[in-house]
Amino acid sequence: MASALIALRKSEKFGKRRVNKNYRCDKMEHKKYIAVAGVSVIVLLFFLFLDTASKEIKNYPLSGDTVVAFGDSLVMGVGSLREGGFVTLLSERIQKPIINLGKAGDTTKDALGRIGEVVAEDPDVVIILLGGNDALQRIPLEETVQNLETIIITLQEQGAAVLLLGVQGALIRDRFGDDFYKLAREQGALYVPNVLEDVFRNPQRMFDAIHPNDEGYRIIAEGVYPVLVNVLGGAL
Repeated sequence: MASALIALRKSEKFGKRRVNKNYRCDKMEHKKYIAVAGVSVIVLLFFLFLDTASKEIKNYPLSGDTVVAFGDSLVMGVGSLREGGFVTLLSERIQKPIINLGKAGDTTKDALGRIGEVVAEDPDVVIILLGGNDALQRIPLEETVQNLETIIITLQEQGAAVLLLGVQGALIRDRFGDDFYKLAREQGALYVPNVLEDVFRNPQRMFDAIHPNDEGYRIIAEGVYPVLVNVLGGAL
């Protein structure tokens, strides 16, 4: 009788372990599905944007393939074990160097003050990711948009096509989304909406409260890659 009870308990424990293992696997697969779906939505939104705007993108087709990434600590890749974060991943994917001009702490005003660094590289494409520090410092939205507009126009006047990346401007919702989208359309820039959409509120993809980790930067790169590779390849 005692041996039968021991065998039964072992069987129950094994069953629980198997159920828990299956549950963890299902949960992991579910998270992977959500991540892939999120990237797919970003890409779909880009091509919907592109469908009506591609003929109006300034300085496209390109005359060369020099790419600069310009922005704050997200462009630097703070939080990643690899220097450069998503910019490095993009460079590897397109098999071309990308000049990284990210600077931690930059607001749009700070970035505007050093735009000469970008112009000096004579870029054909400039990826811009700015606005997060404006939100943290509670800079008025109108000022953020105005600074970005000046940056975009300045770079376009130097012959560059601009790829503007959206960034979440608040904890709960993306308060930048509508204005960034409108700005990109009006100025003839490419646009990828909120690249932090599937990263920001997922602790497994964040290094700290502000910066992604390697997995988070991978998701950002996945969202930007289709746009960048198409503009470089002349497939828009």
